[in-house]
Amino acid sequence: MSLEILDQLEEKIKQAVETIQLLQLEIEELKEKNELSRQTNEQLRSENEHLKTEHHNWQERLRSLLGRIDNI
Repeated sequence: MSLEILDQLEEKIKQAVETIQLLQLEIEELKEKNELSRQTNEQLRSENEHLKTEHHNWQERLRSLLGRIDNI
């Protein structure tokens, strides 16, 4: 092999290593974003369940009050 071919190969390997390193950094960033999104999603689901329960309780109270009014 000529020196020129080895130089080209070395350059391609360097570029590949740099690309791999950049992709690894991007993967780590995406993992962090994914975890944050998962936590946010979990919080929103919990809040949604709480609000559904609260809504149901209000409906029951209103039904009870309307029932009392109907009895008057």
